[in-house]
Amino acid sequence: MHSMQGLLAASVISIQNSCFIYPACQNCFSRLILDSRRFTCLKCGCTGEAKDANYRYRLSLKIADTNDLFDITVFGSCLDPFFGVTAENLQRYIQDFNQLSGEANTESSTRALVQAVETCFIGKRFIFGV
Repeated sequence: MHSMQGLLAASVISIQNSCFIYPACQNCFSRLILDSRRFTCLKCGCTGEAKDANYRYRLSLKIADTNDLFDITVFGSCLDPFFGVTAENLQRYIQDFNQLSGEANTESSTRALVQAVETCFIGKRFIFGV
């Protein structure tokens, strides 16, 4: 596999998933396994209370330059300016919204967030570090 780094100017064609935030291990950034009270990292073994889990952005995109299509994933705090808040705060806002609205099913808030992200990214051109 090549280890070449560079910049790629490309347009976003589509959003590949609807889950933009994930509970992340503070040691290795892997996805945490959460239950109602605890979290566990299967990669490094880190554990703790679920309420103390950190969250991180993960945005999977299909992009196109003038010649090719690419599937890429953008991680972490570089997405803070686009969302306007950290992943931690956005997760908190979503939880608070769902509690205040009495929504047992989070489908409507997820749908609204996906729509907003699609509006902000699809058809726009960005420079990606690859």
